[in-house]
Amino acid sequence: ELGNVNYEEIQYEGYAPGGVAVIVSTVTDNRNRTASDIRHIFDKNGGSLGTNGCVSYMFDSVGLIVIERKPGMDEDEVIMAALDAGASVTTAVSDFSEVRDNLEKAGYTFLSAELTMIPQTTNEITDPETVEKIQKMLEMLDDLDDVQDVYHNGDLPEEEDEDE
Repeated sequence: ELGNVNYEEIQYEGYAPGGVAVIVSTVTDNRNRTASDIRHIFDKNGGSLGTNGCVSYMFDSVGLIVIERKPGMDEDEVIMAALDAGASVTTAVSDFSEVRDNLEKAGYTFLSAELTMIPQTTNEITDPETVEKIQKMLEMLDDLDDVQDVYHNGDLPEEEDEDE
Protein backbone atom coordinates (compact mmCIF):
# COMPACT_ATOMS: atom_id res chain seq x y z
CA GLU A 1 0.00 0.00 0.00
CA LEU A 2 1.12 3.53 -0.72
CA GLY A 3 1.15 4.72 2.89
CA ASN A 4 4.10 2.54 3.92
CA VAL A 5 6.34 3.11 0.91
CA ASN A 6 9.55 5.01 1.62
CA TYR A 7 10.86 7.11 -1.21
CA GLU A 8 14.42 8.38 -1.19
CA GLU A 9 16.25 10.84 -3.40
CA ILE A 10 19.45 9.43 -4.88
CA GLN A 11 21.85 11.14 -7.25
CA TYR A 12 23.98 9.12 -9.67
CA GLU A 13 27.04 10.50 -11.45
CA GLY A 14 29.10 9.29 -14.35
CA TYR A 15 30.24 9.82 -17.89
CA ALA A 16 28.50 9.42 -21.23
CA PRO A 17 30.55 8.69 -24.36
CA GLY A 18 32.98 11.47 -25.29
CA GLY A 19 33.68 12.23 -21.63
CA VAL A 20 30.40 14.10 -21.13
CA ALA A 21 29.67 14.46 -17.40
CA VAL A 22 26.17 13.31 -16.40
CA ILE A 23 24.18 13.71 -13.17
CA VAL A 24 20.95 11.73 -12.76
CA SER A 25 18.55 12.75 -9.96
CA THR A 26 16.12 10.04 -8.92
CA VAL A 27 13.36 9.44 -6.42
CA THR A 28 12.86 5.75 -5.74
CA ASP A 29 11.19 3.23 -3.45
CA ASN A 30 13.72 0.57 -4.51
CA ARG A 31 17.35 1.67 -4.43
CA ASN A 32 18.62 -1.64 -5.91
CA ARG A 33 16.28 -1.58 -8.91
CA THR A 34 17.10 2.05 -9.69
CA ALA A 35 20.87 1.57 -9.35
CA SER A 36 20.68 -1.49 -11.59
CA ASP A 37 18.58 0.33 -14.23
CA ILE A 38 20.89 3.37 -14.27
CA ARG A 39 24.05 1.23 -14.43
CA HIS A 40 22.55 -0.81 -17.30
CA ILE A 41 21.81 2.35 -19.32
CA PHE A 42 25.31 3.77 -18.77
CA ASP A 43 26.95 0.43 -19.68
CA LYS A 44 24.72 -0.29 -22.70
CA ASN A 45 25.47 3.13 -24.21
CA GLY A 46 29.24 3.16 -23.74
CA GLY A 47 29.18 5.34 -20.63
CA SER A 48 30.44 4.63 -17.15
CA LEU A 49 28.74 5.15 -13.81
CA GLY A 50 31.08 6.75 -11.30
CA THR A 51 31.25 7.37 -7.58
CA ASN A 52 29.36 10.14 -5.81
CA GLY A 53 31.16 13.42 -6.37
CA CYS A 54 33.02 12.30 -9.50
CA VAL A 55 31.32 14.91 -11.71
CA SER A 56 29.08 17.03 -9.44
CA TYR A 57 31.99 19.35 -8.62
CA MET A 58 31.81 20.49 -12.28
CA PHE A 59 28.26 21.78 -11.82
CA ASP A 60 26.78 24.64 -9.81
CA SER A 61 23.46 24.12 -8.05
CA VAL A 62 21.40 27.25 -8.72
CA GLY A 63 17.87 28.61 -8.77
CA LEU A 64 16.73 29.32 -12.33
CA ILE A 65 13.78 31.65 -12.88
CA VAL A 66 12.54 32.28 -16.42
CA ILE A 67 10.32 35.35 -16.69
CA GLU A 68 7.71 35.81 -19.40
CA ARG A 69 8.66 38.66 -21.72
CA LYS A 70 5.73 41.04 -22.11
CA PRO A 71 5.44 43.80 -24.73
CA GLY A 72 7.37 46.92 -23.73
CA MET A 73 9.27 45.12 -20.98
CA ASP A 74 12.71 46.65 -20.42
CA GLU A 75 15.48 44.11 -19.79
CA ASP A 76 17.39 46.51 -17.52
CA GLU A 77 14.27 47.06 -15.37
CA VAL A 78 13.76 43.31 -15.03
CA ILE A 79 17.40 42.82 -14.00
CA MET A 80 17.11 45.66 -11.46
CA ALA A 81 13.89 44.13 -10.07
CA ALA A 82 15.61 40.74 -9.78
CA LEU A 83 18.61 42.30 -7.99
CA ASP A 84 16.25 44.25 -5.69
CA ALA A 85 14.42 40.96 -5.00
CA GLY A 86 17.67 39.41 -3.75
CA ALA A 87 18.99 37.60 -6.82
CA SER A 88 22.50 37.65 -8.14
CA VAL A 89 22.86 36.90 -11.85
CA THR A 90 22.33 33.37 -10.62
CA THR A 91 20.47 32.74 -7.38
CA ALA A 92 21.88 30.78 -4.48
CA VAL A 93 19.76 27.73 -3.73
CA SER A 94 19.22 29.08 -0.18
CA ASP A 95 17.79 32.38 -1.54
CA PHE A 96 15.66 30.84 -4.29
CA SER A 97 12.23 30.85 -2.58
CA GLU A 98 12.62 34.42 -1.30
CA VAL A 99 13.71 35.74 -4.71
CA ARG A 100 10.84 33.94 -6.46
CA ASP A 101 8.30 35.29 -3.95
CA ASN A 102 9.63 38.86 -4.25
CA LEU A 103 9.51 38.79 -8.06
CA GLU A 104 5.96 37.37 -7.97
CA LYS A 105 4.91 40.19 -5.62
CA ALA A 106 6.46 42.64 -8.12
CA GLY A 107 4.05 41.28 -10.74
CA TYR A 108 6.31 39.12 -12.89
CA THR A 109 4.95 35.98 -14.55
CA PHE A 110 7.25 32.96 -14.60
CA LEU A 111 7.57 30.54 -17.48
CA SER A 112 9.48 28.35 -15.03
CA ALA A 113 11.08 28.56 -11.59
CA GLU A 114 13.19 25.62 -10.49
CA LEU A 115 16.36 24.50 -8.79
CA THR A 116 18.78 23.17 -11.38
CA MET A 117 22.40 22.20 -11.99
CA ILE A 118 24.37 24.10 -14.60
CA PRO A 119 27.80 23.01 -15.83
CA GLN A 120 30.73 25.35 -15.17
CA THR A 121 32.18 24.38 -18.55
CA THR A 122 30.75 22.46 -21.49
CA ASN A 123 32.22 19.62 -23.50
CA GLU A 124 31.63 20.14 -27.24
CA ILE A 125 30.82 16.90 -29.05
CA THR A 126 30.83 17.04 -32.86
CA ASP A 127 31.36 13.40 -33.89
CA PRO A 128 27.89 12.33 -35.17
CA GLU A 129 28.23 8.76 -33.86
CA THR A 130 29.16 9.95 -30.34
CA VAL A 131 26.36 12.57 -30.39
CA GLU A 132 23.87 9.83 -31.31
CA LYS A 133 25.09 7.54 -28.48
CA ILE A 134 24.82 10.38 -25.93
CA GLN A 135 21.34 11.37 -27.10
CA LYS A 136 20.16 7.76 -26.94
CA MET A 137 21.56 7.40 -23.41
CA LEU A 138 19.92 10.65 -22.22
CA GLU A 139 16.61 9.55 -23.76
CA MET A 140 16.76 6.15 -22.02
CA LEU A 141 17.51 7.84 -18.68
CA ASP A 142 14.60 10.27 -19.20
CA ASP A 143 12.28 7.33 -19.87
CA LEU A 144 12.98 5.68 -16.47
CA ASP A 145 10.10 6.29 -14.04
CA ASP A 146 12.42 6.93 -11.08
CA VAL A 147 14.42 9.62 -12.91
CA GLN A 148 13.43 13.19 -12.05
CA ASP A 149 16.16 15.18 -13.83
CA VAL A 150 19.22 14.53 -15.98
CA TYR A 151 21.96 17.17 -16.15
CA HIS A 152 24.99 17.01 -18.45
CA ASN A 153 27.77 19.22 -19.74
CA GLY A 154 27.59 18.06 -23.36
CA ASP A 155 27.47 20.82 -25.95
CA LEU A 156 25.58 18.81 -28.55
CA PRO A 157 24.47 20.01 -31.99
CA GLU A 158 20.73 20.69 -32.19
CA GLU A 159 18.76 17.64 -33.30
CA GLU A 160 17.51 18.11 -36.84
CA ASP A 161 14.06 17.07 -38.01
CA GLU A 162 14.33 14.04 -40.24
CA ASP A 163 11.42 14.86 -42.54
CA GLU A 164 13.25 14.14 -45.80
